Amino acid sequence: MAVTRQQKEEILKGLVDKFSKSKSVVFAEYKGIGVHPMSDLRRRLRKANAECKVGKKTLMRLAADEAKFKGLNDDMMKGTVAATFVYTEDFGAFKVLYMFSKENEKLKILGGVIGGKVVGFDEIKQLALVPSREESLARMMGSLLSPLSGFVRLLDAYKRKLEAGAPKAEPPAAPEAPVAAPAAA
Repeated sequence: MAVTRQQKEEILKGLVDKFSKSKSVVFAEYKGIGVHPMSDLRRRLRKANAECKVGKKTLMRLAADEAKFKGLNDDMMKGTVAATFVYTEDFGAFKVLYMFSKENEKLKILGGVIGGKVVGFDEIKQLALVPSREESLARMMGSLLSPLSGFVRLLDAYKRKLEAGAPKAEPPAAPEAPVAAPAAA
C-alpha cells in the first residue's frame, strides 16, 4: 500500500518530535528480525525510557536534519534501519540494545548521535558496558563492607571457640607484695 504525501508529512512530523525530545539516538539494522523479538526489544527499551521506531531512511534523515541532528553518515543508514530514541542521559537503553544484539545476531548496531556527536558502534558498546549508577553504588558498598564483614566473622569464630569449651585464660595473678626486710636497730 502506497503512503500518501500527507501520511509522509505526519510521519516526518512525528520523527522530528522524537529527534527533538531525545538526548541520543542509536541506529541499528534489523533485517530478518521477527515481530515477537522486535516487540520484546521495544518493551525492554520502554523500561529504559527509550523508544524504537522503524521508518524510511529518507524520512529519518530529513527529520534528523530538521531537529538539528547533523552529521549522520551513510554507514548509519544502510539496510533496513531502526532508530532508538533515548530520552534520558543514562546508558540503560544502550545496554538493552547491546545485550539484545548479542542474543539476536540479526540486530546490528550501526552508530548514533550522543550529545550532538556522531559515534560508531565501538563507542556505543563501551557506553553499554559501563555499569549503571545502582550497580556502581552496590559495588562500592560491597567493597566498603567487605573488611567489616571479615572482622565480624573473626569475632564470631572466636566466640564459638570460647563457647566450645576451649581452655579459658586464667586472669593474671595479683602481684605479691614484696616481703619487707627486718629493720635494723
